[in-house]
Amino acid sequence: MSDIHTQKILILDFGSQYTQLIARRVREAHVYCELHPFDMDLESIRSFAPSGIILSGSPCSVYDQDSPSIAGDLFELGIPVLGICYGMQLMSRHFGGEVVPAGKREFGHAELLAFGQPGPLFDGFFVEGSSPVWMSHGDHVSRVPDGFEIVARTSNAPVCAIQNISRNLYGVQFHPEVNHTPRGEQFIDTFVRKVCGCNGQWTPGQIIEDSVERIRAQVGTDTVILGLSGGVDSSVAAALIHRAIGSQLTCVFVDNGLLRLGEGDQVMATFAQNLGVKVVRVDAEERFLSALAGVSDPEKKRKIIGALFVDIFEEQSKLIKDANWLAQGTIYPDVIESAGAKTGKAHNIKSHHNVGGLPDYMKLKLLEPLRELFKDEVRAIGEELGLPRQMVWRHPFPGPGLGVRILGEVKKEYCDILRRADAIYIEELYSAGHYDKISQAFAVFLPVKSVGVMGDGRTYEYVVALRAVETKDFMTAGWYPMPYEDLARISGRIINEVKGINRVVYDISSKPPATIEWE
Repeated sequence: MSDIHTQKILILDFGSQYTQLIARRVREAHVYCELHPFDMDLESIRSFAPSGIILSGSPCSVYDQDSPSIAGDLFELGIPVLGICYGMQLMSRHFGGEVVPAGKREFGHAELLAFGQPGPLFDGFFVEGSSPVWMSHGDHVSRVPDGFEIVARTSNAPVCAIQNISRNLYGVQFHPEVNHTPRGEQFIDTFVRKVCGCNGQWTPGQIIEDSVERIRAQVGTDTVILGLSGGVDSSVAAALIHRAIGSQLTCVFVDNGLLRLGEGDQVMATFAQNLGVKVVRVDAEERFLSALAGVSDPEKKRKIIGALFVDIFEEQSKLIKDANWLAQGTIYPDVIESAGAKTGKAHNIKSHHNVGGLPDYMKLKLLEPLRELFKDEVRAIGEELGLPRQMVWRHPFPGPGLGVRILGEVKKEYCDILRRADAIYIEELYSAGHYDKISQAFAVFLPVKSVGVMGDGRTYEYVVALRAVETKDFMTAGWYPMPYEDLARISGRIINEVKGINRVVYDISSKPPATIEWE
């Protein structure tokens, strides 16, 4: 295994909604980490050889009959362990402490008060004896196990942080991984670097260097084909693989008729002309629209689009000499969420088009150089590789493209209308300085008509919904408070310039309960 993987943190997931955030905070400290289910066996943990272990929170109670647990020997491995919320309660109960339902539950902001000697993990965490934190728990530790000492409390909970310094075991009732805990990022950095002894090898430059070596070793002299969509993930994957093997990479850009305005030409200009990447452009609009005719169900549309992409790659691979590999822009959240759906430890909200392998009849082997990376890490190495900033930092675009931003059946007429409306929306967001403040923005075509008036005449045309959200992790999101004057200008331009639209609405739903995309 390469050097950048020798220091790593193992995160055991007990079902918390925040577990991915823990991993991102560890990566922000430039230390590699992996998420695994709580029931990972002891031998696998030893084989993984972590520098430290973090136990996540959970919606469960430790005294529930079927509550998730771990092998007690984990605490005897001599590896530093940090238990967060449920993880702290689990650790406390294992060593003979007591966990009880709290008389008053704590959800939201709380003031953490230092108690006793903070110890190495809490060095610098408290300012004048306190620190604001984010709580989310209904149980708390009522009796600390022998060998542990209390580090902090709140006015409501007598035990909010514990430590056994001699054994390198720590527990906190609050959630340092969320943005609502202001010094949480520093706290996790202290754990992985100071307590676990990691020195931060996981940097964009070293990730690129490591990936290039691994791609060359994996591929040899074979030819790789990559499905280039123009999105961030496939674009960065293409640039990274091209850095590694140059002309052995052939990108297949499928112009499926479901792309944004002018996107096909932009992709060709960036890769073929400026970066010297070999790109084959396939005009497949008719094939995709024919396959989607009469289909309204979102999951069916996703599967049709994904299957047709695979068919086209298979066709193209037969035309490319020595093509033995198919590269994909799969990233770590895709892997985590799809694995969770398969194991039953998470709900499958929607299928990921690029996770799960290839059909048995395809002879190509998979190459996924971004499989270990979160989106922010992908963007960072994209910039390091020299991709245009506007491409690297563009908002996420779904694999099925406009196919899932047109509600119900997909038609060329709808695609053309939506493309123009979306282009105006994004142009205005850039112009008004909103784009970089928004995590994701796009227009949605609604297949319903409403009555309007233009000039002195009656119109009966379609509706477009505008969506803009703010989020740090895309697991939860709030709607962006767009100024009224900007909404008015965007709406006016779309209605005036896009034939077929006479009404524009703004989506003010948060996630949850809504999702970011409409389908």
